[in-house]
Amino acid sequence: MILLKQNSDKIGALSSTLCLIHCVATPFIFIAQSSSITCCNTAPSWWSFIDYVFLVISFFAVYRSTQTTSKNWIKSSLWISWSLLFIIIINEKMKWFSLEDYFIYFPALALIILHLYNRKYCKCNTTKCCVNE
Repeated sequence: MILLKQNSDKIGALSSTLCLIHCVATPFIFIAQSSSITCCNTAPSWWSFIDYVFLVISFFAVYRSTQTTSKNWIKSSLWISWSLLFIIIINEKMKWFSLEDYFIYFPALALIILHLYNRKYCKCNTTKCCVNE
């Protein structure tokens, strides 16, 4: 937990990057799997479970980053991006409505960019942020 408190933007950017790589790699894994075995057209359960791991890690990274940022627009942008990522992943599992697969890239990229921006420009040096823009 101490690591998360001190490096929430690094962990958030890394988690979002790994999530993006996971999302990009999935179609290629299915192509490779379908050309070698014709019995299965769904992801292995452990591969699908990784989505939830990234959601949990990114939740705590966003939570901590929003506590230490100096800009309100970063707070709301981080939470909106995380919420969109959450909705898209849950929708992918539950199939509430039809979405193209590439929609997941937008909130993942937004989280990466926002965490990196926040890390560079928006950190509070005290326990309580006083500069809100």
